[in-house]
Amino acid sequence: MDKNDGISDDLLRRIDALTARSTLTRAQIIEDALARGRSLAWQENWIAGVQSGLEEADRGEFATEEEIALVLNQYSQA
Repeated sequence: MDKNDGISDDLLRRIDALTARSTLTRAQIIEDALARGRSLAWQENWIAGVQSGLEEADRGEFATEEEIALVLNQYSQA
């Protein structure tokens, strides 16, 4: 019996695309979806966001020291 029996070709293609863009295996992606409720769409968006952030960092697009201070001060205790 095929381990992927019952999984559509479209879903397998999306899973394989996620494996190519991450360090996860097919099994890990499927388990994440089933055990933690993280749909393929959620996982695709997460990976896209991480990749976007890495690309921004590669271009040197970081928060300024002032922006970081504003966020840290927002959560500091008075």
